[in-house]
Amino acid sequence: MKIVFLGTNGWFDTRTGNTVCILVETDNEYIILDAGNGFHKIDRYILDDKPLYLFLSHLHLDHVVGLHIMNKFSIPRGIDVYGPPGTVKHLGTLIRQPFTANLQALNTPLRLHDLGAGPPPPFLLAWKKLVHVSPCYGYRFQLAGKILTYCTDTGPCRNLTLLARGADLLITECAYKGNENYNWPHLNPRSAAEVAREAGARKLVLIHFDASLYTSLQDRREAQARAREIFRNTVAARDGQVMRL
Repeated sequence: MKIVFLGTNGWFDTRTGNTVCILVETDNEYIILDAGNGFHKIDRYILDDKPLYLFLSHLHLDHVVGLHIMNKFSIPRGIDVYGPPGTVKHLGTLIRQPFTANLQALNTPLRLHDLGAGPPPPFLLAWKKLVHVSPCYGYRFQLAGKILTYCTDTGPCRNLTLLARGADLLITECAYKGNENYNWPHLNPRSAAEVAREAGARKLVLIHFDASLYTSLQDRREAQARAREIFRNTVAARDGQVMRL
């Protein structure tokens, strides 16, 4: 399994990276995790005619704004898009004039699905609601004999720990540096590492660094060091980084 970090920022793009988007490739499928501005890079890596799935954690713009450039791509078999309840309705409103090209006019068909409705993807999947200011969901995948958990835009909560239980790889957010609290639940290096330790995950990758707080890659390295004091096998991701699981 190959994992490519196409966007690792939270909130807005800076010289440190694009907003969040991760591409997972197995022998059988491509899976995209969120569609921030890093989404525009997917055609560099999607080279085979395998099924393609996009999972949205929630509908804040820094997680869906990449869909604005869908007409850059021409993927005849299309993309199945899964997201929180209301995804079909809200993306049906957003992916149309006057905001962007109409859904029906795209060169790549998008098939929109609310979680729990419509045909399920052909691999084991669990999802649970996280703690955020709008409905936000974390995912647990079983792919190529491995467990991958993806949870972003959340504060510490039981569902986060449950989704991460025994995961080979936990990808989660690190929006805050310390104890910042703007009434928007998020994690910091220590709280993310505590979740990984409590859940018994094998490896932790930090993403979704608040662009107003993490203004350099050095800030991320410092976050990685703080997290490693609690959970040694931690990596602070950067745009363009490739991992294999």
